[in-house]
Amino acid sequence: MNIQQHIITATVNAVKELYQQDLPESQVSLQDTRSEFEGEITIVVFPVVRFSKKSPEVTATELGEYLKAHIEEVTAFNVVKGFLNLSIATTYWVDLFQTDLLKEEFGTIPSTGKKVMVEYSSPNTNKPLHLGHVRNNLLGYSVSELLKANGAEVFKVNLVNDRGIHICKSMLAWQKWGNGETPESSGLKGDHLVGKYYVIFDKEYKKEIETLKEAGQTEDEAKKNAPLIKEAQAMLLAWEAGDEAVITLWKKMNGWVYDGFAVSYKNLGVDFDQYYYESNTYLLGKDTVEEGLAKGVFFKKPDGSVWIDLTEDGLDQKLVLRADGTSVYITQDLGTAQMKFDDFKMDESIYVVGNEQDYHFKVLFLILDKLGKSWAKGLYHLSYGMVDLPSGKMKSREGTVVDADDLIAEMIATAKQKTEALGKVDHFEEEEKASLYYKIGMGALKYFLLKVEPKKRLLFDPAESIDFQGNTGPFIQYTHARIKSLLSKADYKKGEHVANDIELSATELEMIILLSGYPAEIAAAAKAFSPASLANYIYEVAKMFNKFYHEIPPIVKEENAAMKQHRLNLSWVTANILKSGMRILGIEVPERM
Repeated sequence: MNIQQHIITATVNAVKELYQQDLPESQVSLQDTRSEFEGEITIVVFPVVRFSKKSPEVTATELGEYLKAHIEEVTAFNVVKGFLNLSIATTYWVDLFQTDLLKEEFGTIPSTGKKVMVEYSSPNTNKPLHLGHVRNNLLGYSVSELLKANGAEVFKVNLVNDRGIHICKSMLAWQKWGNGETPESSGLKGDHLVGKYYVIFDKEYKKEIETLKEAGQTEDEAKKNAPLIKEAQAMLLAWEAGDEAVITLWKKMNGWVYDGFAVSYKNLGVDFDQYYYESNTYLLGKDTVEEGLAKGVFFKKPDGSVWIDLTEDGLDQKLVLRADGTSVYITQDLGTAQMKFDDFKMDESIYVVGNEQDYHFKVLFLILDKLGKSWAKGLYHLSYGMVDLPSGKMKSREGTVVDADDLIAEMIATAKQKTEALGKVDHFEEEEKASLYYKIGMGALKYFLLKVEPKKRLLFDPAESIDFQGNTGPFIQYTHARIKSLLSKADYKKGEHVANDIELSATELEMIILLSGYPAEIAAAAKAFSPASLANYIYEVAKMFNKFYHEIPPIVKEENAAMKQHRLNLSWVTANILKSGMRILGIEVPERM
């Protein structure tokens, strides 16, 4: 039992003995003691006051006396208003460090048996991935790895939007103005080539709208009557009717896009266990609608359309099937949700989708719950904010997006420029240099996007993200490389323990306490589906090591063998946690920089 759990259990016992009341463990709130006060662990006493019927200060004092008497590791306590600060024996932290933290598997949480699906990426096959997709993919991947690290069995799923009017726009434009252009003939990645024709469609469509407006039509009339949009709609109908020529074209152009996506996914370092395609799922959900009608969850209007009334839930009436019997998006999502559960029988399903879809998922989950789906309680929308650039918002149809491939190339080029300016890689082989620039560039990009809470909108500045100082990926990578260099120079032999009565500096004690919290940080971040909290913890670890490194005499010159071994052990554990934590974020840490 770790000291935190020991304190929680003893606090419950204290309330029982002192006040003859039953305090649930879940109501015992522990925090790290603030740096300006003595102690390492703080109990928030306010939840106990309603049992003691005494002031927070008196309650905290009585509780502190009980814990000091019953837990030998508690050496002292102090009370600050409703907070009880406990001092823990240094020998406890040294023992913990040597028995737990020095293990290779420290931070590994055993399997919980829980099955979790994470659905992310979900691109449209009419354009390349852009900066918004980058945040989606990195969030989805890192949340998946976080849940794995917390003991869950995770299934990564990509639902590809490979049909619809937007796909037909690219296809039609290529037919009209492509002249048989292919990725091979143009030298363009397939997704870039298809995206090029999506932009061309929009430009030509706007020209037609202006022409019709000049002829006297309103803007809405012109948008509906433009020949291009009518042709695109006809193509979609032909596709749904199984027209062989349209299907052949669709397969060819989608194939180009998938080849392009594969390259982008590899460069981003993300992967998937299962792909679903909207072209295979768009007819799903009609059985669910029939089920809902039979249960009285849905109702039919006189025109034959099917709806659900969610006004009592603070929402509105929602269409789930058109009068002509065709599906809407919610219909498809109802069916796809059922299919995914049938395929994987997961306990939880996380949808990583931008916050513009908040309302949609609120409705989707509510409908599934009303239909009596036992698994609906395990559905969660991981809503994330938009990514802005210093230059402003992005619009894909106008060709003003920040392309993911271009961004990756820019990050690698900037990493090369900044690294070479420091003059520390002149002796590296060219292959090692290229690998290093990729790791630094991608580390900077990933860390910058992941260190911010998902729900927050963020401003991404590529230049700011590649900095070897401050809360950045390269700073953490550099710290890891510095430790590996130190261990190499010292000819470090891992696993040699030292006496637990070794004298520690205040920084070393603080460092051990911080490192010991790694498993709890993983658990908390996984519970919140937030890589940001883990990212910022890793930064604190890197920052703490640099403080430790600059405060103590050079480790390699330390003459006291036990002290030298202890400090090398401390360095090794730090490097291990930096590497493990960054791996969960999808970031590689170089052995040298």
